[in-house]
Amino acid sequence: MTVLPDDGLSLAAEFPDATHEQWQRLVEGVLRKSGKEVSGAAVEDALSTTLEDGLRTRPLYTARDAAPDPGLPGFAPYVRGSRPEGNTAGGWDVRQRHTALAEGAVLADLENGGTSLWLVLGEGGIPVGRLGEALEGVYLDLAPVVLDAGRDTEAAAEALLGLYADKGVDAGAVRGNLGGDPLGYEARTGTALDFAPYAALAARCAENHPGLRALTVDALPYHEAGGSAAQELGASLATGVAYLRQLTEAGLSVERAAGQLEFRYAATADQFLTVAKLRAARRLWSRVAEVCGAPGAQVQHVVTSPVMMARRDPWVNMLRTTVATLAAGVGGADAVTVLPFDHALGLPDAFSRRIARNTSTILIEESHLARVIDPAGGSWYVERLTDELAHAAWEFFRTIERDGGQAAVLRSGRLRTDLATTWAERSKKLAKRREPITGVSEFPLLAEKPVEREPAPEQPSGGLPRVRRDEAFEELRARSDAHLAATGARPRIFLATLGSAAEYTARATFAANLFQAGGIEPVTEGSFEDSGATEAVLCSSDALYAEQAEQAAKSLKASGARHVFLAGRGEYAGIDSCVFAGCDAIDVLSATLDRMGVS
Repeated sequence: MTVLPDDGLSLAAEFPDATHEQWQRLVEGVLRKSGKEVSGAAVEDALSTTLEDGLRTRPLYTARDAAPDPGLPGFAPYVRGSRPEGNTAGGWDVRQRHTALAEGAVLADLENGGTSLWLVLGEGGIPVGRLGEALEGVYLDLAPVVLDAGRDTEAAAEALLGLYADKGVDAGAVRGNLGGDPLGYEARTGTALDFAPYAALAARCAENHPGLRALTVDALPYHEAGGSAAQELGASLATGVAYLRQLTEAGLSVERAAGQLEFRYAATADQFLTVAKLRAARRLWSRVAEVCGAPGAQVQHVVTSPVMMARRDPWVNMLRTTVATLAAGVGGADAVTVLPFDHALGLPDAFSRRIARNTSTILIEESHLARVIDPAGGSWYVERLTDELAHAAWEFFRTIERDGGQAAVLRSGRLRTDLATTWAERSKKLAKRREPITGVSEFPLLAEKPVEREPAPEQPSGGLPRVRRDEAFEELRARSDAHLAATGARPRIFLATLGSAAEYTARATFAANLFQAGGIEPVTEGSFEDSGATEAVLCSSDALYAEQAEQAAKSLKASGARHVFLAGRGEYAGIDSCVFAGCDAIDVLSATLDRMGVS
């Protein structure tokens, strides 16, 4: 008998390591049972997932999936974090966003976990003249302030600097960002702004306020227009380069110019892609800074994605923002803003603001997420995804530069076209529920009581569009709501089940889920005549369809059904169309509402 060393880790040590080829053979057997005859490396292709930007995630990553050395935290190329200690000293900066004056809201955030403020001023936000009121009671030497004032940036900056002077805050103690982002404003509105005032603000900050930055490179306009992760990164990189050029032309050194920039990115519920995006962003900017002769780390402000926020069943947004915040923290974000779960409905209330700030608090204080520097580092999957995403983003950045830079592609419409193409492809996946939206396209709740909120200030528009994942389904649900208000009932569809519960339950559940996503109420009890429906869905097994589908469809038509669906696939007399996993739910539901007269 072999005597194993007493190292506390001897369990199964006598068994040889499994090989990659053995794993492939096991997967071959599983796929064969599902009807797929593949072998060798093809099994990994069969289980791979295609992402945007030409990326693919595979089911297994090993040491053979090499990626460039990410370096050490706090050192170029800063893949593993911008600081050697990461966020271990106290977690990331919990930055709360405010677009309107709400009594006590700012102080409540700062007294209950928030560590900095993000104030939207001017059009779509708090009037610039009321900035002092918004910051009443705030210790400005302790709480960093970040402004977002669009074309009113100069006036807002002067107001904030005036407050610092009036309150006697030492210039060296000032922290935050004045939020100048003329290209971001142009992306939002289509209106170009003169850069000279922003350059002047940057020079003042560099000279007098070493802890205050003047410019934000906001990638949210490109994310919110439907852009992919690589497009978001590439556009932000091109914007940062444009600002460096203009700042140095205005007389700042490269080092001072780079020190005036903070980058803002979106975090989504795709946690690994978000982690890779933030790591890739630091690597890319490190390369730009190195070439420009001002090596240094990128400062990142990460915001949970507005695109992923649903209007129906908004409570689920708490889960989405929790995953996104976790990804931002793991990805090494310097500051994180968690949008309240009711963000898509209007102005947040005190409860939703509390949940938003507590999301970061729980991850930092209870889950101890910040106690580990770069927790994803060393993962073959994350390192490989970071590398592939960095290359895709760099290529997109190069196409922008070849076309004249960020301002040029905004004004020519090229960037709008690129983003629209990406969103159109993603919209197909959403329509087919290949990218499910819980509570909207999957597991909707028709009896849900609407969450009412005070309308938020209208945001600047006229440039790139703002898209939402739920927009196509929201339009369908709105039609159903209008029908309910006008008639007292929602449009209905009858689920005609054949055979035993074991034979019809799976497809009946699928059909109910599908039609409720369009605001159509499924009826399962009683007869078709008593259901109040004008259309029906046959639900059962393929074997029973072969025996009974045609007769059942004939009976439904005789009872008044104007359209009969089959849950599954198959061609039978009397069946008008089929619904199945992967069908275009938007087309099916829209056409159904049209036939039902639901306008």
